[in-house]
Amino acid sequence: MEQLYAILACIILGLLAIFQLALVAGAPIGRFAWGGQHEVLPRKLRIGSIVSILLYVLFGYTALAKAGLVPALISQPFTDVFMWVLTAYFTLGVGMNAISRSKPERLVMTPVALVLAVLFLLLSLG
Repeated sequence: MEQLYAILACIILGLLAIFQLALVAGAPIGRFAWGGQHEVLPRKLRIGSIVSILLYVLFGYTALAKAGLVPALISQPFTDVFMWVLTAYFTLGVGMNAISRSKPERLVMTPVALVLAVLFLLLSLG
């Protein structure tokens, strides 16, 4: 099951990366991200979206390493601890998205963060 959880997490992270790339490119979908204050993101938030994409790659790789699909970057104990950190990160993301002033962000990103939190929890427990 761990492999399935990791693959599902990577699919969701990949979709989020595509979403962030669209934001970087100037797509008018900013109401779904970064608090929803900008339809088209300003330069600083576009840079934040680029950083998010890089982090998603790291998060996905970590999930795959935890499931034994790729080698651990540093060590398996480090991967195990980092998985718990990511579980906490996505759990915090549920709350942060749930209190967003942007209704579209609340409605879309809260469930996405919840699914990621659950998947990373299941991987962490495995």
